[in-house]
Amino acid sequence: MRPLPPRAVTAICQALQEQIEHGLLAAGCKLPAERKLSEVFDTTRITLREALVQLEALGVIYREERRGWFVAPERLTYDLIERSHFHAMVRAQGRVPATELLSARLQPAPAAICARLQLSPLSSVIQICRLRRIDGRAVLYAEHYLNPDYFPDILSFDLGQSLTELYAEHYGIQYGRVCFEILPTALPVAAGMALKVSSGSPGLQITRVNSDQHGRLIDCDLEYWRHDAIRIRVDAG
Repeated sequence: MRPLPPRAVTAICQALQEQIEHGLLAAGCKLPAERKLSEVFDTTRITLREALVQLEALGVIYREERRGWFVAPERLTYDLIERSHFHAMVRAQGRVPATELLSARLQPAPAAICARLQLSPLSSVIQICRLRRIDGRAVLYAEHYLNPDYFPDILSFDLGQSLTELYAEHYGIQYGRVCFEILPTALPVAAGMALKVSSGSPGLQITRVNSDQHGRLIDCDLEYWRHDAIRIRVDAG
């Protein structure tokens, strides 16, 4: 059996959670520096860090490299069944979305993408990398892989906008069948850098393989979320 956490760690966790639950530490609020918190709780930095890491694992607080610790905002509800795109989903929940285009190019398709999109070996795909924010906080790093046969000249468009709307407006393409795969993961380097966390930090990977209204496999999305940013819901009623 694993030993129970030290009483000091448990006491720190309970004290901080109580402050957050009563609104004394609001969502998005930056916590005092670790040195100051160690003094407040009259404990060592090692004990304090263990408590903070436990609260981070629970999604109560989060850390950004070189910025410190913050109180985690309310999670976004991600309904896998509802046909919506990121900006519409975030706005519907009273939040403010933003998308930043990081890169877009035609490149050789990785083997895993070839398999998911049923492409021939050494095929080309369009890779679009974007960072997405909710209320100013970076929560999602996404890599989109598009079959270029269905999206000629797409690199000339504003790729910070909704791809769902761009597909419909300029290519007459709408999503049909969608296959999801959800796995806890260690964030890869690119995702960690974009989200301002250490590579290898815990995250949630959502892979979407999308067909259009004619049943053609058109794209594959690799979404890397901060684990404390969303809750997954499926309403199949």
